[in-house]
Amino acid sequence: MKKQTNTNLFIRSSLALVLALAIWSPVQSRSAEPAEGKIMTEAKMMEHCQEMKEQKQKMKEDMKAQDTELSNQITKMNSAPKDKKMDLMAAVITQMVEQRIAMDARKAMMEEKMMQHMMQHMQMGKDSMSKCPMMKEMKGMDEKSGDAHKEHQKE
Repeated sequence: MKKQTNTNLFIRSSLALVLALAIWSPVQSRSAEPAEGKIMTEAKMMEHCQEMKEQKQKMKEDMKAQDTELSNQITKMNSAPKDKKMDLMAAVITQMVEQRIAMDARKAMMEEKMMQHMMQHMQMGKDSMSKCPMMKEMKGMDEKSGDAHKEHQKE
């Protein structure tokens, strides 16, 4: 009976510790973000905007390169003799899964950085966000999709 009580106490303590770390961890990571407590200058913010835009572009290019490589491997697999197809198929599937897992993690990290970036813009004021190159890019995408939607409705 005493052993079961000790086990329950240990489990509850462990869960409390894990929960505390889970709650505390995001708070710590965000609190360190705004450049050692200083408000970011407009020039630094625009530099940060450009870096974020370049990181996003690099991720798109990496995804295209991965797609091209997978297409090449599938072509090779499809033209291979029957006795080799199964091994090539396993290699393609394995690579696809590895790439997907890695890219999903990379996208999640990028989305978190983008959210922090937008929060920094919000702290600097409305005018700051309108100058952001990424916001201009997103606005252009909205206008293009809106035009496409209007054209689709006409048909």
